[in-house]
Amino acid sequence: MKGKFIVLEGPDRCGKSTQAKMLVNALLTHGKDVVLTREPGGTPTAEQIRQIVLQPGLDVRPMAELFLYEASRAQHTQEKILPALEEGKIVVCERYTMSTAAYQGYGRGIDLKMIDTLNQIATLGLTPDLTLVFLMSDKYFTQRGEYLFSDRLEQEDLRFRQQMRQGYLKLIKNTPNAHLIDADSNIDAIHAQVVELLHKYKIIE
Repeated sequence: MKGKFIVLEGPDRCGKSTQAKMLVNALLTHGKDVVLTREPGGTPTAEQIRQIVLQPGLDVRPMAELFLYEASRAQHTQEKILPALEEGKIVVCERYTMSTAAYQGYGRGIDLKMIDTLNQIATLGLTPDLTLVFLMSDKYFTQRGEYLFSDRLEQEDLRFRQQMRQGYLKLIKNTPNAHLIDADSNIDAIHAQVVELLHKYKIIE
């Protein structure tokens, strides 16, 4: 693959979107051709699936939820991510396969081997060149979301969030080129860590 694939992972309200935009600006400053995208979503079809899977009050059973995420991912990967990488672009994506393992695997209790198989199918075997995992203390979830609209996943209870967070910590250890970022830090300090990793992986010089 000619391009580079960077994924920002982590729970809701951990600052991924802010850091993704700052990351894109840093890459543009270095003259890189960048595509910013997200999961679930990223294409018109995948965004329609996103509306279903995150709609508050909708009864989506765990296995149906998993398949909706994988359907969105298959569309997104084939329509947007792979073509951009083939063109030599850097793709910055908010969430990818690790989130499915953390949320539907550790959070919902769905078999991790099944999730891994479905991820492999949906991505055609694509894996990130760099995964940045932003984790914060649970107290910030409430503080940062006090005035925000909450989607269906954000409305899950503390137990679910704790299981999902522990899942991320375990997944980092078994994922090549994955790095834990302390999302409790201030925005500029976090961005400095991200830029340091871009240099380490020679994505920017």
